Amino acid sequence: MTAPTPPFDPGGPLAGIRVLALEQAVAGPLCTRHLADLGADVVKVERREGGDFARRYDTAVLGQSSYFVWLNRGKRSLTLDLKHARAAELLDRLIARADVLVQNLGPGALERLGLAPDGLRERYPGLVICSISGYGRGGPYEHKKAFDLLLQGETGVIATTGTPEAPAKLGISVGDIGAGVYGAMGVLAALFERRATGQGRIVETSLFDALAEWMGYPAGFTLYGGEAPARAGVRHATVVPYGSYRCADGAVLLAVQTEGQWARFCRDVCGHPEWEHDPRYDTSALRRVNREALEAAVEDAFAAHPREEIARRLEAADIPSGELREVAEFVEHPQLAARDRWRDVESPAGPFRAIVPPLDLEGMPPRMGAVPAVGEHTAEVLAEIGYDNVAVAALQSAGAV
Repeated sequence: MTAPTPPFDPGGPLAGIRVLALEQAVAGPLCTRHLADLGADVVKVERREGGDFARRYDTAVLGQSSYFVWLNRGKRSLTLDLKHARAAELLDRLIARADVLVQNLGPGALERLGLAPDGLRERYPGLVICSISGYGRGGPYEHKKAFDLLLQGETGVIATTGTPEAPAKLGISVGDIGAGVYGAMGVLAALFERRATGQGRIVETSLFDALAEWMGYPAGFTLYGGEAPARAGVRHATVVPYGSYRCADGAVLLAVQTEGQWARFCRDVCGHPEWEHDPRYDTSALRRVNREALEAAVEDAFAAHPREEIARRLEAADIPSGELREVAEFVEHPQLAARDRWRDVESPAGPFRAIVPPLDLEGMPPRMGAVPAVGEHTAEVLAEIGYDNVAVAALQSAGAV
């Protein structure tokens, strides 16, 4: 059983903050979902026909997109044709009521709407403007279309992932996720600063810059070590032994990072105390150079023992270890169950299970609001910016909203 979502709580650290989200796909929606989880009122602008295209990525969650329901809970949905003649008027009123504007539209889209960030800062000095792009502002790639796969390739992430024979992309949208988290961090910093200055700030991040930051270790290793880290599958490129190792009936994950751990690993786990001072293995650098021989020897030592026995030895020797779980096994993880990390979240198709966000604030229950239907809150939001029922009906009839 999952715990029910608490009743809607207008409180939270960001209570009273209005966020206007011109967003789509993953990076922008993740940024604003974090803000919604912290209590902000997020108004999500969607296309009149079909809404955010991420709604159609799959139909796995009660007929809804697993991406969309993950990224868009706790928001209000307003439909708006951004190319309509009335769009500028509507956007102006929406922005005038907002504390934060978050956008991850395509390159140049904001400027074509007459909403260039520099101009917005002049018109709305207190507005925090967060722009999330593919490659960042400036440079030859500024206007290049960007998707997570492409950015993983451009930043060398794919070159570090997979096996020596076959590079691989990461299985989650890591560039989008990184940019979304950095965008939320930037917004929080700008809002904190605004409390003292009364002034907003332009916040920018990109998928490229997020992944470039996360490539800091491979970049430094390559710049100063003279070679790129080797692709090592589920093992580590530069630390050995570290990764997945076969036992008699499966595999175990382990990580040996200190010389003390190495000594205990040799003696208490593998039963080969002589390895500790073997001239091929007695430093971390030598273990990396001679990894092929060492990793084969480790698996030979494990081959006669079941995974459970090797796991017991690793635990007794205080060597970090874990299980190589399938996704279906992860969702039933005992740590999630013991710490009550699931909630039921409402959606247009009914409640579904969702993982509690990873930021726990003392005394504040997780605020995990409902996933909106396309345009569910259009009339409600328009009423808040001065349009009565007649005016809303006229806008709908004209195809503006």
